[in-house]
Amino acid sequence: MSFWSRRKPIDLQSSEDDGPPLARTLSWPHLVALGVGAIVGTGILTLIGVGAGRAGPAVMISFALAGLVCACAALAYAELATMMPASGGAYTYSYSVLGEGIAWIVGWSLILEYSLVVSAVAVGWSGYATGFLAGLGLDLPTTLSAGPHVAGGLLNLPAVFIIAVVTGLLLLGTRESATLNFGLVVIKIAALIAFVILALPSFDPGNFRPFMPYGFGAPFVQQGVMAAAAIIFFAFYGFDAIATAAEETKRPERDLAVGILGSMVVCTALYLLVAAAAIGARPFATFAESPEPLALILRDLGQGLAAQWIAAAAVIALPTVLLAFLFGQSRIFLVMARDGLLPRSLSRVSARGVPVVVTVFTAVVTAALAGVLRLDELASLANAGTLAAFTAVGVCLVVLRRREPGRPRLFRAPAYLLVGIVCVVGCITFFLSLRLSTQLYFLLWNGLGLIAYLLYGARRSRLALARRM
Repeated sequence: MSFWSRRKPIDLQSSEDDGPPLARTLSWPHLVALGVGAIVGTGILTLIGVGAGRAGPAVMISFALAGLVCACAALAYAELATMMPASGGAYTYSYSVLGEGIAWIVGWSLILEYSLVVSAVAVGWSGYATGFLAGLGLDLPTTLSAGPHVAGGLLNLPAVFIIAVVTGLLLLGTRESATLNFGLVVIKIAALIAFVILALPSFDPGNFRPFMPYGFGAPFVQQGVMAAAAIIFFAFYGFDAIATAAEETKRPERDLAVGILGSMVVCTALYLLVAAAAIGARPFATFAESPEPLALILRDLGQGLAAQWIAAAAVIALPTVLLAFLFGQSRIFLVMARDGLLPRSLSRVSARGVPVVVTVFTAVVTAALAGVLRLDELASLANAGTLAAFTAVGVCLVVLRRREPGRPRLFRAPAYLLVGIVCVVGCITFFLSLRLSTQLYFLLWNGLGLIAYLLYGARRSRLALARRM
């Protein structure tokens, strides 16, 4: 069918909004902070326990593998983002390189990813907030601090609350929220460095033996290095949110590449340090099931006050992840609406340069999910959406190099063929390492999305309407 082959010309990837345009207020420090703010969050503060429970001390290898695949994806994003500095990220690149049908699947997967990331991080924040308040003598009732999956739980009210707060910040404006994000990112990095410094004196090499108690893993097996890498993958992505800020960047031809690659370098180094310090300080089984593993480790080491400060830093700084992904989600909706694949009313921008309707709509949906679902369920399904997007970006990199080798590239990914292959093969392998139920839910989500596209987007898109004229 023709919609699979319809491609939007690269030179036309620009703002096509009926209202005020998105304001160009961001420079590379804002973008690095946005990336670090998105990447460093629930993954290292909470999911390190889940990963260690699946791989044991070999979770270090899981971090390295996930980081390698994400580094290749980051290189691909950097090249494509500087060529197509328009909102939309992987969706935008797929539309110009792979066609409208694939672009819809990628965009629909990104909606899944960003929505569930926001919900998952809100649940992770709730765990630290509840522990922090308990340390102050304020115990929240389980009924209002956990979803129905916990005995006695009904609604995770803290998770709903923090999504509402971050949404309010985003509605103030892009530059204002980015400036606040920068300060909170500094707090978050300082907290992780403080954890490493406090945990290292208790480092015991014996905690790394046996190093790989559950083996390397295989597709559909829920323990082992690959199973842990598939869930820890959640801890690395977030740099793709930078690409969605292309239209709000002062110098996208330079700042996008600096933001994407700079945030990945900072976060990879930090993650390996924190993981090594955590496992060296305590046997992994002692914190594998904790909703606040780093604070738990410090309490076990007799560092009660420091544990309280780490929890406080998480409570203060984890919202940077929410901010980055709520920001990115609203921009995905925005650009898909501009292209006519979603109702055009979603593309309206306020006088402050903020897409208010889609921001509020996203907040309502993510708050509802965060209020009732578990962290690992949310993170696993979010990973599926991200893996689909990263796979598409890796394919776009290779296809565009072959199709248009002479097109100017302000940033060129080194060894592009190897980068593309590692990105695509790694993402497919991680997808096969997810739970079977997660894979089925992902396919169901995209099946529903394809029906929605055929009923609406395939006939109402800008390219479809242009061909009829």
